[in-house]
Amino acid sequence: MPLLVSPAHPAGMLKSLRQPTIDGDGLVLRPWHASDAEVVKAAFDCPDIQRWHARRMDSRDEALAWIEGWESLWDDETDASWAIAVEDRVVGQVGLRSVSLFESSAELSYWVLPAARGAGVAARAAFALTRWSFDVVGLHRIFLRHSTGNLASCRVATKLGFSDEGTQRGVLLHADGWHDAHTHARLRTDRSSL
Repeated sequence: MPLLVSPAHPAGMLKSLRQPTIDGDGLVLRPWHASDAEVVKAAFDCPDIQRWHARRMDSRDEALAWIEGWESLWDDETDASWAIAVEDRVVGQVGLRSVSLFESSAELSYWVLPAARGAGVAARAAFALTRWSFDVVGLHRIFLRHSTGNLASCRVATKLGFSDEGTQRGVLLHADGWHDAHTHARLRTDRSSL
């Protein structure tokens, strides 16, 4: 069946870039390494991180499988994840989910380990990834969703200048049930404050 519009980006474009290391305001966003498995397991053991996610990890092997899975998701051009590092110490994660090269969009995700919170790590990492996504990949739209109860994520979205696009009812399933979610987004044309 013929398309009425051409894809915004051709298939294979993201994969051809190879996942980069991105520098940003005292942080380094880099692909995950097998040596990060203990940090990943610790993150998913953290009750604050578990509260807003749908998974936990019970072993180092599960953390390794999570790390190894990102390479194939990059090759599939659907999802990407970077370790956020400060002086070679992993302090969090930032990523793109639901990447659509056809529609030139992706969903932003992030988490930060408890010891690194309060220093603007999530906002700085998300800013660096958003800028790379607009400037290098050429994405048109980046959005994020968070539970209406996750005030810290709302603050990050506001710091990034992501416009509030409203509330989706009962869209996120967490361990304690269904959550309403705030949706925020930036367009590449909103770049004036990036």
